[in-house]
Amino acid sequence: MSLLLSKTTLGPLSLQNRLVMCPLTRSRATGNVPNDLMVQYYAQRASAGLIISEGTAPSPNALGYPRIPGIFSAEQVAGWKKITDAVHAGGAKMFIQFMHTGRVGHPLNLPAGAKVMGPSAVAAKGEMFTDAEGLKPHPIPHAMTAADIKSTIAEFVQAAKNAMAAGFDGVELHGANGYLLEQFIRPNSNTRTDNYGGSIENRARFALEVIDATIAAIGKDKVGIRLSPFGVFNDMPLYPEMEADYTYLAQKLNAAGLLYIHLVDHSSMGAPKVPDSMKATFRSVFKGALILSGGYDAARAESDLAAGKCDLVAVGKPFLANPDLVARWKTHAAVNAPDMATFYTPGPKGYTDYPALAG
Repeated sequence: MSLLLSKTTLGPLSLQNRLVMCPLTRSRATGNVPNDLMVQYYAQRASAGLIISEGTAPSPNALGYPRIPGIFSAEQVAGWKKITDAVHAGGAKMFIQFMHTGRVGHPLNLPAGAKVMGPSAVAAKGEMFTDAEGLKPHPIPHAMTAADIKSTIAEFVQAAKNAMAAGFDGVELHGANGYLLEQFIRPNSNTRTDNYGGSIENRARFALEVIDATIAAIGKDKVGIRLSPFGVFNDMPLYPEMEADYTYLAQKLNAAGLLYIHLVDHSSMGAPKVPDSMKATFRSVFKGALILSGGYDAARAESDLAAGKCDLVAVGKPFLANPDLVARWKTHAAVNAPDMATFYTPGPKGYTDYPALAG
């Protein structure tokens, strides 16, 4: 019997298997509102145990990329409700990932009145695609004031309440890949001299306050976080204290009592490898569930589950290209290759038209 495809639990939730669909930005939410095309996409993949939604903006300031969904308006909540209903009908549970892009964005992607903000006025290297003018350099972000920090935490809390109204089983806070929570954690993007900057105790404060406030709003059995120690995406360079800093984070996350940590290792895409010692630290220090992701195939997923290295395994590109990935892995069938050219383009091509097994 495959461990990967056997039933399990995640806190109070019963899962039909241990396979998680990673959060995957697909940029199909025209006008930042979830739509019927997205309903079809997620419903096709509801044989997963748990689906984590694409990164979703908890506020207008968080909409750094073009065509990403939000969950701060009634229209967005209604759009997501159609999706969670369809996913639940297919047997999967679903968490929404809150992605506040922080300094990674561009004003051309934001609605009127919103602004690109970050812990400090330090621009990220690289460029952001805009539908209006193509690639543009990342701007210098507005350095968040104490009032900005307070209002941003309140936006996460309201988004969590909205997620419950939209029928989600929980929320995943995006503390990875160079977005706002990680921008506070990392010393290159956080040069503050107040109690949110300097030591790791201070740099971790914002993320931990968001966690505590979200838990207070919806309950600790409904909150997880995604982290990318040793990740370098969006101008997050390695630094000597990385392992010590993330060990501290593991301890504080365990004390907070949240449901899971989702640890991503992007080495399969050319990023530095997350040391086995770091993964082992999270496994031993954190008493909640551990989800591992990064370049998994069925055999490696089975092996790591059997070795007790994690509780669930998350995969991205295989689910993107194979709506029926569970059936394919169960029967050792061939898998579709993902078409990278259509990862972020509008419309159904490369989104809802990947073929399923003939049945």
